[in-house]
Amino acid sequence: MAAPPLGRLVLTHLLVALFGMGSWAAVNGIWVELPVVVKDLPESWSLPSYLSVLVALGNLGLLVVTLWRRLAPGKGERFPIQVVQGLGIVGTALLAPLWHHVAPVAGQPHSVAFLTVALVLALACCASNVTFLPFLSHLPPPFLRSFFLGQGLSALLPCMLALIQGVGRLECLPASANGTSRPIYFPERFRASTFFWVLTALLVTSAAAFQGLLLLLPSPPSVPTGSPVQGLRVGEPGVEEEEEEEASPLQEPPNQAAGTTVSPDLKAHQLFSARGACLLGLLAITNALTNGVLPAVQSFSCLPYGRLTYHLAVVLGSSANPLACFLAMGILCRSLAGLCGLFLLGIFFGAYLIALAVLSPCPPLVGTSTGMVLVVMSWVLCMGLFSYVKVAISSVLHGGGRPALLAAGVTIQVGSLLGAVAMFPPTSIYHVFHSGQDCVDSCGR
Repeated sequence: MAAPPLGRLVLTHLLVALFGMGSWAAVNGIWVELPVVVKDLPESWSLPSYLSVLVALGNLGLLVVTLWRRLAPGKGERFPIQVVQGLGIVGTALLAPLWHHVAPVAGQPHSVAFLTVALVLALACCASNVTFLPFLSHLPPPFLRSFFLGQGLSALLPCMLALIQGVGRLECLPASANGTSRPIYFPERFRASTFFWVLTALLVTSAAAFQGLLLLLPSPPSVPTGSPVQGLRVGEPGVEEEEEEEASPLQEPPNQAAGTTVSPDLKAHQLFSARGACLLGLLAITNALTNGVLPAVQSFSCLPYGRLTYHLAVVLGSSANPLACFLAMGILCRSLAGLCGLFLLGIFFGAYLIALAVLSPCPPLVGTSTGMVLVVMSWVLCMGLFSYVKVAISSVLHGGGRPALLAAGVTIQVGSLLGAVAMFPPTSIYHVFHSGQDCVDSCGR
């Protein structure tokens, strides 16, 4: 088949990235805006605990998608994706005017509107992993990496917007002759309502990108196919050869002849082989760490070194995700041993960050430039390595077609849930981690 025009190829990669951007942008946006909204909501800094529970409850979205597949078999992912995108757009649009409204519950004021909309957005975001990924089985493997690049932007862009807003800006002013200081907090450059309107615009852009993809597809994506090569044929020269190379990536010695159609039963056998189980296990643990464990300790590991360190770790750590996706487009590791090695290296940096959080508010090298550089670089390398592992594993699973990508989506969501549930007791019940106070030297330096 002749190669498609370069312009169409670039446009498709761009649309896929923008499509992926909408997967978790809503929930990520709520998280980064918490320092602003907690100042006006009655739950104050207990709100992150409420939000963690709501995101965990959002996994009920998996059951809704499963019920849809049972009631409407063979209908594909187009309708569920449009529902997920519609919920995200409507939810963030409602947050803009309603986030600060409170109502009495059991005689106590609560931010009912904010929490209700957050639950709806959590349901939509959790469902995105098991609808967006199977849809990509209709596209050649390189587009899966563009999707994960866009998913990285769903974390990076809200962070950048929060920095522009000026979240958490303060100055320490001397308050007495004994050297103690008091914090002076600067107001944000624009209100939370404006932030949520901009977030709504990002989600509208993502939904429009999906509609653009549907227009580019030569065959309806709602018809599930047994092979990923039946969908959009817009890959660059060599894509057909790459797809043949990835046609049976889950079995250890490939024994399928070129051009042979792989049956669904054989794909299921490959998926649940020892290699497939290892890949899914790595994917689950990686997402448990990146979406559950590490976000829960980020503030504890960074804030002792200063708010600048914290903001750098958040922004550069989020930037590492799309950069890892760019790297995977050029250099993709398909070796299980290589992926395990990268995973263990990420574990090393993750363990260092968790140790810093446990030792907070007085971790090693606090108050030194070396400590600041180490913690920021550890966050960047940790998130970059884990992001690369996730993209590489998903790319390998792409060869198993729609069932393998559906299994990947479920694994990502289950791993994220387990990570969040595991961190709730030490952070919210037993208070293993301790934070310092702004402009107060807790370490006696």
